[in-house]
Amino acid sequence: MKPKERPVLENIVKDDTLEIESFQNKTLRPIIKMQHEILIACFNNYLEEKKIKLLDLSVSQKLNKIKSILIKDNSFKKLIFGVIIAHFSLSELSFYFKNKREVHRRITNITIQRLQDTLIHKK
Repeated sequence: MKPKERPVLENIVKDDTLEIESFQNKTLRPIIKMQHEILIACFNNYLEEKKIKLLDLSVSQKLNKIKSILIKDNSFKKLIFGVIIAHFSLSELSFYFKNKREVHRRITNITIQRLQDTLIHKK
């Protein structure tokens, strides 16, 4: 099996952006896109283990449940961080260590959006 390659996302990196925003667009978004199927599989496994029936909920309840899980369940959140951080280069890891709190916030928000879009809106 061929190893995954980090996708290049066009037109999201601007020259005048903040360093953290540049990191988000050059590093986080491509890795999260690359790991999309893994993130979905981890989330579906979580739902199965916790016996959460997402299909039984209304759309707004589904959106809230996804957000709640990623914000409140620290062990699941750490799994998601690991799935993404494991793909950082050494220089990206160095940046991460200096900006851990903000990087975590951005990983969480992007992942919530991707899960919601995939599992609810079927984009």
